[in-house]
Amino acid sequence: MSATTSGPGRSPEQIRDSIEANRRQLAVSVDRLHGEVVRLADWRSQLARHQREAAIGAAVTGFVIAGGVAAIGGILFGRRKRS
Repeated sequence: MSATTSGPGRSPEQIRDSIEANRRQLAVSVDRLHGEVVRLADWRSQLARHQREAAIGAAVTGFVIAGGVAAIGGILFGRRKRS
């Protein structure tokens, strides 16, 4: 480490410059992160990009729920035995 970049030998001006550079870098990082969060949280565009997968998932979910409802109905109402 040199005295010009870090350590106790830095002048107040160098410290201020370093803080300002870090602040600018942090602002850029926060802006990028915000853009990424907005992009990922946009469910409409995600759905538009993955329509096929969403339709398959909805169909599977429907079959699972219907099977569960039928099973619960069978348990609650019992199956009538044929004579």
